[in-house]
Amino acid sequence: MTQTLKNKSSRQTLSGTGTFSQAETARPCIWMQAGVVAKKDCTHYHDCTTCKYDTAMEKQAVAGKHLSWQEALRKRDSLDRTCRHTLTGRTDHRTCAMNYNCSRCDFDQLFEDTLSPAKARSGIEMKDIKGFKLADGYFFHIGHTWAGMDSGGIIRVGMDDFAFKVLGGPDGFDLPLMGQELNSGRPGWGIKRNRNLADILSPVSGIITKVNPAVASSPGLPEQNPYEDGWLFTVHNSDLKGAVKHLMIDEESMTWLHGEITTLEEMIETVTGPLSTDGGLLIKDVFGNLPALGWENLTRRFLKS
Repeated sequence: MTQTLKNKSSRQTLSGTGTFSQAETARPCIWMQAGVVAKKDCTHYHDCTTCKYDTAMEKQAVAGKHLSWQEALRKRDSLDRTCRHTLTGRTDHRTCAMNYNCSRCDFDQLFEDTLSPAKARSGIEMKDIKGFKLADGYFFHIGHTWAGMDSGGIIRVGMDDFAFKVLGGPDGFDLPLMGQELNSGRPGWGIKRNRNLADILSPVSGIITKVNPAVASSPGLPEQNPYEDGWLFTVHNSDLKGAVKHLMIDEESMTWLHGEITTLEEMIETVTGPLSTDGGLLIKDVFGNLPALGWENLTRRFLKS
């Protein structure tokens, strides 16, 4: 239940803006994969329908300045006509059987509407900060929620490891419905534990496109695996960069979390007395082990609700 903490950092408050990391932009654009352009990484998460670059390239193709990506791929041998989702790294190898008429392809529609939103990212690298985990490449809100950018312009949303270790395992969530509109920094859903309730601020604005069905039957899943299978819902926002520009990522989120941990240590000391000289902190179910800290006190301070 306890973990030794070393090199306690001073508390810092940050409110800077999130930016797209190099790892997040290393995605091949379909125009490059088709050979129309020599070099182009996708910075729009393969959401071609709202991509300004794709729109401009399509207009130039219509004007006869170059081939469309579909026409370029059709020039390949039939055995080398690879599905566009494979070319952009979104699926395992598939051969296109529809001559790149994607609107007529059952798999394309299934993938865009069902398979892609349902599948969370896996194998995410984690940073461990005094026993609390942060997912690399995720955008974090000061209310301990996160937004992860998936291919196809999907924004996946959840709560961070710190929130669950402080509040303990939830009994349930009051999640929004599909089609509901969320506003960044406003209450978007609720968390329940025993008779305690708390509002959670949404990290992004957008329209709910899918709610994780596994969470309804297993409310403890987000605590066990907050950044992968424990996601809560997905959101659509046509302005992807604008949706996350106010959030923290990479080094900024690490510095912020150091400050939050320092604040938590100070709150614990008001109840337990001074921690050991090298620092000591309950890192699982802080509220359950130290109810004197108060549910409302913890949620007001860390969830900002």
